[in-house]
Amino acid sequence: MVTNTTAKGLWKGAGIRRILCAMLSALMLMGVLVIGVGAETRIAYPASSTPTSVYLDGVRILDGDTVIWRDTTYVPLRKFCNLFDGCSFSWNQATGTATVRTDSGMTLIVTSGAYYIYANGHYFYTVEAVQNWSGSLYVPIRPLARAFTAELSWNTSLRATELSSPKGAPMVSWANYNADDLYWLSRIISAESRGEPLRGQIAVGNVVLNRVRSSSYPNTIYGVIFDRKHGTQFSPVSYGTIYKKPSESSVIAAKICLEGYSLSNRILFFMNPRISTTNWISKNRPYAFTIGNHEFYN
Repeated sequence: MVTNTTAKGLWKGAGIRRILCAMLSALMLMGVLVIGVGAETRIAYPASSTPTSVYLDGVRILDGDTVIWRDTTYVPLRKFCNLFDGCSFSWNQATGTATVRTDSGMTLIVTSGAYYIYANGHYFYTVEAVQNWSGSLYVPIRPLARAFTAELSWNTSLRATELSSPKGAPMVSWANYNADDLYWLSRIISAESRGEPLRGQIAVGNVVLNRVRSSSYPNTIYGVIFDRKHGTQFSPVSYGTIYKKPSESSVIAAKICLEGYSLSNRILFFMNPRISTTNWISKNRPYAFTIGNHEFYN
């Protein structure tokens, strides 16, 4: 039997418990908010990623902040930039773009989902896309190292990336592409692969540059594009579309190629089998790979 006095005690105890539970819930909520806005935000990395390390001049850095995902080492943009120079950051929420300006005068532009970064007029291909994980931009390390002129190597035994501090200026100099090369390379890429993924546009540019380096073709970009030794080599020359203004992505692809990035140093031909008027390439040249609508051959 429960007396009135006992009932009052139980009611009072239950009230205290309710108050304590409410206070605990509030503290837990405050903890979540602190994690969300604090400097040490917890990053939700992809489940398939693995932690790795980065060493700068033999010292382990960015510990716990770097991962390997899709065979690519990713580092946090803000923390990486501050390793080499004083940096200011601005963020455009609408475009998902971070603009970084360093004390030494570099402008670095990085967009979530993009396959390149912009650094002082250069366009460096990232191979894998820039990622936004838990509100922080993560970038493949190799193009960032190029932007800050840091030497990079992979240490197999440590399964870690090793960086060496820049010996000169801690930033890449302003880009100075050959205007004639950029003009024609961007136009042939645009005319041949407008609407193709950036990777496919780069591959078209690689074909042209591989021919420039080959003794079987002219040794200039213009010469390769307008080569008629064995008939017209590129249909846009016949159709006149070579003279149209190139798309923005084609200009970027051309700059990436002129930076030296190549998917293959061997590809010399490509074709779209759905619209090609001849199958000579597929019958006579070794197949390499397919990107988008194009098949590439050595």
